Amino acid sequence: MEKNTGNDSNDDLKTKIAWLYYIEGKTQDEIAKILNMSRLRVLRGLATSRQNGTVQIRVTSKLSSCVELECALEKKFGLERAIVVPKPQDANMMPEIIGNILGAHINEIITDNMTIGLGWGRTLSASLPSIEYRDQRGISVLSMLGGLTRVSGVNPSEFAWRLADRLSAECYLLAAPVFAPDPHTREALIAHPGIKEIFQRASRLDLAILSVGDLSPFSTISEYYLLQRDELKSLEAAGAVGDVLCRFIDVDGNIIDHPINERVIAFDPLELRSARKIVLASGGWEKYNAIKGALKLLKPHVLVTDELVAERLVTDA
Repeated sequence: MEKNTGNDSNDDLKTKIAWLYYIEGKTQDEIAKILNMSRLRVLRGLATSRQNGTVQIRVTSKLSSCVELECALEKKFGLERAIVVPKPQDANMMPEIIGNILGAHINEIITDNMTIGLGWGRTLSASLPSIEYRDQRGISVLSMLGGLTRVSGVNPSEFAWRLADRLSAECYLLAAPVFAPDPHTREALIAHPGIKEIFQRASRLDLAILSVGDLSPFSTISEYYLLQRDELKSLEAAGAVGDVLCRFIDVDGNIIDHPINERVIAFDPLELRSARKIVLASGGWEKYNAIKGALKLLKPHVLVTDELVAERLVTDA
């Protein structure tokens, strides 16, 4: 009979399961016998350990084709570093895969006394399990755009405070909706002393971590009804291919002239060029034009993307 431990979410139990499997090389059946539990609970424990970052797996070698693409991207776009991941078998896994690699890169570059500005989206949120908990000193984390009025795992505010928790950092949230109802309301909100302080801090960043959005029906903006479908069609008609910090851009990296861009409560991506380091992480064929535009707009120091996007970026004129 299975022993009842009372709480499947017990951290010690999940850690023990992960230790026996990944460190001691025990099989799932062996762990079930050792801990007197069902194999299903062992599977659940292992899955949870991967999701919450207790277990982090690194592949220490790269495909030669990805290495070649990294070198070509660095040369063409003047990047300090390009990181290219292989095309996933399941395209729906793209945010998780790029996020995992982004998290590992963040571990490498975080130091004490940094001010870090954050974008939002599935890819950035997916980086969290790969980011190590640490006791850093003097770090400030700030969300560079307003939040969603409906709670979500990709809410800019939630991503910011969860990252701050991992880095033992102060967290500054832009306490306003990401889209104001009109430009007048936007101007009134950004004049608030608390919001003004965040904009001032964002102008002195050591590190900016960003992604891009697209205009497809499956985009985060569409999924959470931040804009109506007719508004998205209007943006497309005006030449928009995606957004950076919810400001819509064309394929040449220009912020388009559109009423919606006048309602955004977010730091201006044009002003991010003063940041000491900008990391852009995004992938997926549907985001190609937005990534291309963001490269021209932001001139990032680091790009994390996938093999197919990298190939086209390298070969396009």
